[in-house]
Amino acid sequence: MKPMFKWTALALALCLPLSANAHRAWMLPSATVLSGEEPWITVDAAVSNDIFYFEHFPLQIEGVGEPLVMPGQNPAAKAPAHPRAQLQIFRPDGSLAQPQFGNTGRYRSTFDVQLNQKGTWKLAIANHGLLARYKENGEMKRWSGQAADFAKHVPKDAEQLQVTETSSRMEVFVTSGQPSEHVLQPTNNGLELVANTHPNDLFAGEAAKFTFLLDGKPAADLKVTVIAAGIRYRDELNDMQLTTDKDGAVSITWPQAGMYWLEAISSQPIKNPASPASQKRASYTATLEVLAP
Repeated sequence: MKPMFKWTALALALCLPLSANAHRAWMLPSATVLSGEEPWITVDAAVSNDIFYFEHFPLQIEGVGEPLVMPGQNPAAKAPAHPRAQLQIFRPDGSLAQPQFGNTGRYRSTFDVQLNQKGTWKLAIANHGLLARYKENGEMKRWSGQAADFAKHVPKDAEQLQVTETSSRMEVFVTSGQPSEHVLQPTNNGLELVANTHPNDLFAGEAAKFTFLLDGKPAADLKVTVIAAGIRYRDELNDMQLTTDKDGAVSITWPQAGMYWLEAISSQPIKNPASPASQKRASYTATLEVLAP
């Protein structure tokens, strides 16, 4: 993919299936378990080939730095050539906090969070909309946006029209002091992780159990991919490929301490006369830290 990519690239990175050359979107906290009074974390956010390595494009986040202007792009344009992700930072009691000291550079975005409340925090980016691919005047085009705007942007008589309903969710969990449970409750929208094992209580050599829900119902036979950090420095991806059981549950035994990127994707046909989409694709990603026992 060229650096000057189209504005649908972020949606594709969050929603398309994983492949050897896929661009993966992620957030990486400086720590996930902290002590002391009102500690701070710094979070990096990017879209890249190598997990947790900055070499492609920043994950552009609303309220974090200015939109990146690429070479050749008109800086006076009213809107960036790609969407900006909506970040929500949930305190342990469920109230919202704001990112601080945000900046967007050429390869990554960064922001800080002051953990001014004890317990488990959640950083989440969630999106829902439509992704259309069609031909117009002999040229293949893509459009991504909200269902309410579909008719305004996609021709009614578009050729080879393929429309997918997409939802994506990216999460990071950070605990100050003792772990808590409030922010772990599912919203029953899209693909979500239910932490049977607390996400900040993971240890090398021990099994963790997670349950996945799709719109509040167990996501059976869901493919789950887990990749340890450092793939840039090893010959093999060494990914773990897992499948949820009939209750949507999966058990993961961590081979070593370190940071891990987890992804789950669901894709299925839908039949809804009120929607132009013929397929529904949902994705969930999380960054997890596994500690030494």
